[in-house]
Amino acid sequence: MEERFALCVLLCCVAANVGFSWAHVNGFGEQPLSKIAIHKAIAAFHDSASIRAHPVLLGLKGEDTQWVTVSLVSPHPSADDWLGVFSPAKFNSSSCPPVNDPKEQAPYICSAPIKYKYANESNSDYTKTGKATLNFRLINQRSDFSFGLFSGGLSNPKLVAVSNSISFANPKAPLYPRLAQGKSWDEMTVTWTSGYDISEAAPFVEWGLKGDLQMHSPAGTLTFFQNDMCGSPARTVGWRDPGFIHTSFLKNLWPNTVYTYRIGHLLHNGSYVWSKIYSFQASPYPGQDSLQRVVIFGDMGKAERDGSNEYSNYQPGSLNTTDQLIRDLSNIDIVFHIGDITYANGYISQWDQFTAQVEPIASTVPYMIGSGNHERDWPNSGSFYDTTDSGGECGVPAETMFYVPAENRAKFWYSTDYGMFHFCIADTEHDWREGSEQYRFIEQCLASVDRRKQPWLIFAAHRVLGYSSDYWYGQEGSFEEPMGRESLQRLWQKYKVDIAFFGHVHNYERTCPIYQNQCVNTEKYHYTGTVNGTIHVVVGGGGSHLSDFSEVTPNWSLYRDYDWGFAKLTAFNHSSLLFEYKKSRDGKVYDSFTISRDYRDVLACVHGSCEATTLAS
Repeated sequence: MEERFALCVLLCCVAANVGFSWAHVNGFGEQPLSKIAIHKAIAAFHDSASIRAHPVLLGLKGEDTQWVTVSLVSPHPSADDWLGVFSPAKFNSSSCPPVNDPKEQAPYICSAPIKYKYANESNSDYTKTGKATLNFRLINQRSDFSFGLFSGGLSNPKLVAVSNSISFANPKAPLYPRLAQGKSWDEMTVTWTSGYDISEAAPFVEWGLKGDLQMHSPAGTLTFFQNDMCGSPARTVGWRDPGFIHTSFLKNLWPNTVYTYRIGHLLHNGSYVWSKIYSFQASPYPGQDSLQRVVIFGDMGKAERDGSNEYSNYQPGSLNTTDQLIRDLSNIDIVFHIGDITYANGYISQWDQFTAQVEPIASTVPYMIGSGNHERDWPNSGSFYDTTDSGGECGVPAETMFYVPAENRAKFWYSTDYGMFHFCIADTEHDWREGSEQYRFIEQCLASVDRRKQPWLIFAAHRVLGYSSDYWYGQEGSFEEPMGRESLQRLWQKYKVDIAFFGHVHNYERTCPIYQNQCVNTEKYHYTGTVNGTIHVVVGGGGSHLSDFSEVTPNWSLYRDYDWGFAKLTAFNHSSLLFEYKKSRDGKVYDSFTISRDYRDVLACVHGSCEATTLAS
């Protein structure tokens, strides 16, 4: 019989996230782990109840992911019995912070499980036999695991039995590399997670041309702590140690050249710990004329391949999007995920789950992220929106787990170049209005591009600062985020932004080239010469709950789709751009347009962008 735990848990379990912006209401879904009322858990151990997990030791061949079989027996089975995965395995009072109030009993379980399943998932006769066997897919998360069987459902949990502990052979192994563009076009950054502090081992990347002498580039190391979180659940039941996050800067890359790399740690005894070998292609020189392919989407989140955590079917399209990108990876050069990255909502363990999910993509091409409400927003924390959407994270995990070439990663706006593309990425969770620091950045970013070298100018942000006929935007009346485009549409028009991308609304929509609510071009699919305005695209259907459209279809809305999908841009040269919208379910193209033009068409005077002239000769 496993050791019994005397249970009493924190009374401050987080309430479900509220205060979503209008655009999120009809696509609302709760973080599945928040449905577990850990604060009500009690001990109800039974001598006849048991759980056995195997294999006991995982990753013997260097795997960072492995399936685990869990067999359980319950003397009093019920349809709402559930099995939780806990890590660290010993979830008792030793991991709890001290309680300063003498009236409160010291808690013994202080964190939510990493994932869970109902006990009857694989055996419909469970309620009769009291026996079940479930399979879980675990990733290496720097600690051991155990399984707890609970009766009483999610709302009134009673711990009946605890399993043996299991662990990966090297829990501290370097894992889940994610690439990102550096601040220079010839720089690639590699960020990864491990259990090694710099006091134990020196992190670095070994890299170079395949078959050539490999170089070693050192890495910086960051982490964050429970008291860095702004509120619950991130600061309470959702907290889990994030490990150490390392970033190395690979510099002086040759354009379009394929490099191999592996991440490593040099231990103090002189031995090395290595990851597997990866590869990436360096970015083209800004303005270089070559085939360049960009994928853009928002609001993907994560899902579990073993079927765990599906209480509210929280991000039903996430794996479809991920898998389509993996299948088409040889035809993708760079990815932009513009906000609402994991939907961890304060459950820090889910950031590991997400980085593991996107590792095949992010380890191969730059995975550039933007900040969304579910990363940043928390009351009295400096976010523009005073909501609880981040679950108390207030931007810290996103800023630390992923690199972006921003001057200040707490202010998530930045620019980056990819060949003939120039990208201006805004942060809608900070003030963007005229006169703000971010507004000045946006204008400088748009004004700085040489359109002869980089003809394709792209703006992207999380919330819809442009146009969307989402149901709640329609109810509000302006078909935009409040105050969204009032300040920015003049800049888009003045600097002739080609396409503005947005997430937040969980569907797909494309507008005509538009300025001040008016279509400025009658074409729908094949734009030639001067386009006259910016095309606005909502690509928030990366994976989370879908958002309904307004019953009214504005005349500027050319295509709407209530489904999961992503956008792809293909620049063939300086004069020809292809836009495609693909559904995640099958990867097929459902909407597209082309832009064909010369440099003189970019220079041409259009309403709101005409340069001053003089009659002097």
